[in-house]
Amino acid sequence: MESATITRRPPPGAGILARLRAVPLRVWERLGISALIGACLAEFIAYPTYPNYDSYYFLNWGRELVHFQHLSFKAYRASTEHPLAIAFGALLQPFGRVADRILVLITLASFVVLVWGVYRLSRITFTRWVGWAAALLVVSRLDFPSLAIRGYIDVPYLALLVWAAVLEAERPRRGYPVLVLLMLASLMRPEAWLLIGGYFLWVAWPASWRRRLRYLALTAAGPVIWAGLDAAVTGDPLFSLHSTTGLAADLGRNKGISGVPHLLPHYIVGSVKVPVAIAAVVGILIGLWIVPRRVVVPGILLASGILTFVLVGLAGLSTIPRYLVVSQLLLIVFAALAVGGWSLLQPGSLWRRGWMLGAAVVLVYGVVFTATRWKPNVFFNDLAYRGQSHAQLVALLDEPAVKRELRCGKVSVPNHKLIPEVRWALGVGASKVIARSDVRTGWRSTVEGVPAPPRADAPAQRGLALFVLNHAGIQRLIQAAQDDLSTQIPRANFHFVAANGFYAAYARC
Repeated sequence: MESATITRRPPPGAGILARLRAVPLRVWERLGISALIGACLAEFIAYPTYPNYDSYYFLNWGRELVHFQHLSFKAYRASTEHPLAIAFGALLQPFGRVADRILVLITLASFVVLVWGVYRLSRITFTRWVGWAAALLVVSRLDFPSLAIRGYIDVPYLALLVWAAVLEAERPRRGYPVLVLLMLASLMRPEAWLLIGGYFLWVAWPASWRRRLRYLALTAAGPVIWAGLDAAVTGDPLFSLHSTTGLAADLGRNKGISGVPHLLPHYIVGSVKVPVAIAAVVGILIGLWIVPRRVVVPGILLASGILTFVLVGLAGLSTIPRYLVVSQLLLIVFAALAVGGWSLLQPGSLWRRGWMLGAAVVLVYGVVFTATRWKPNVFFNDLAYRGQSHAQLVALLDEPAVKRELRCGKVSVPNHKLIPEVRWALGVGASKVIARSDVRTGWRSTVEGVPAPPRADAPAQRGLALFVLNHAGIQRLIQAAQDDLSTQIPRANFHFVAANGFYAAYARC
């Protein structure tokens, strides 16, 4: 049934429905993208949020790069470095403290670009109705907007991959434009190395040797720059791999290849939810039956995401849901095919009408499923917490009494979670902010829940100590990381300095 396609629509008649059908497609597209931009700006203003742990490290490393300082890749439980994210963090330095908010704004803009790319890919590959369904599903799955409002690099990374797929779907073996986008993606996430390597083989086969060498330069740029930066900063060209593996083991995230068969479906269904997962399976089967050639590009992206997750488990890295975002996104596209794929069939046919009826039933089920399980207050409370927590942390650090105590020594925080954020707020280097969960700081012993014996030369025995007071903050920052709560108990020889509803500061000179 590969030849099944949309036929020319009949001339519009009279009435409101006919007039709506007569509106050019580009008008509806502009209205849709304008509404999404408006919603993102409204969220940005109404709920000020700030970058996540990883992105604050990119801003700190960007500041070190601008000031020609040694990049602190070896900091305690530091994030994995990503060359393009560090370069972008450097470009934001002239904006000072508000650079973190600008980073979130740009990530939200990347989300708009991502949704537009998903629509274009689905429209080119299948039909415009599939495109609309895919775009609406991406917006309605809160995982992707949630990543955007926290400044995760996953969103611009996905946008680059999707638009590379769009360009390739428009014109197979397009070459340079696709390779450039994939090269940029490979500087953000090493998972893109698999895709760009496969695409190189695809476009290089019929090309001349001169063009093959140019393609090869773009293909190798990501791994070479990544390894070169690691080697220049740490002396180990594979430092990112080694540090990520070590951190995954430290945080208990390396489930190994044996955990992949269980975690793969668990994470996917947990993210896209049951109705979308079922629709995605149906969409894949329908696509392979009706239009097998059209499922090639989205199918390759889906397969690459799953293969990447398997390789992550095999390498002993963190097997977390974020490493399946590519697969989750493409499953949404195939779910949209199950919902809007009726537009591939001849108008008026029995199969088309039956499919439309089935799609309507699926939509109703999805709406009811979401309405009975989604708790909007949880989502909006999360948004409010993310803004208030950072604002209260900065307000506490700006207290004159707290600023005076900074001279007493290092700033200690319960664990690694607050280190990059405190560093960014204070504008200090890695040696100035330490984690009490790190036994090297001398705050706790190697025995869980037991404080370390006093040692005068231990870094955490004097200086400014920050503590988390908010219950939600304790759960997110300490308990979620499975760290020792003894780091939340002020020492008797520290005196109280200041506090608010989220944090408290004690000091000892």
